Amino acid sequence: MKLIDYVDVLRSKNAGPFYFTIDIFCKDEKKYRNFKKQNPITVEYIAEAYDVDPELVQTVYVDKAQGFKVTVPRKYSSGSAFDTDIYGAQQHAPLMNLEIKDVD
Repeated sequence: MKLIDYVDVLRSKNAGPFYFTIDIFCKDEKKYRNFKKQNPITVEYIAEAYDVDPELVQTVYVDKAQGFKVTVPRKYSSGSAFDTDIYGAQQHAPLMNLEIKDVD
């Protein structure tokens, strides 16, 4: 199953002018536990998908919110001449088709 179909929220947004953040939330606790167990989105995966230094990528699971958050450095600062997504609202797209094994 694709990540976009598995989770309830998959979005990205600015985290200041030099970073964007990706939020992933599950409403279903079972799905969240399954997602966390699989750990499909690693620092290395993000670094490769976004062509950034893995040392600058931050990930965290937020159990109380049944969510996962990723912070990624932007190649170009928000609003600069080469920026293509000023709000960071389309940066989750490379993760949409990531395959997740459904809950048994």
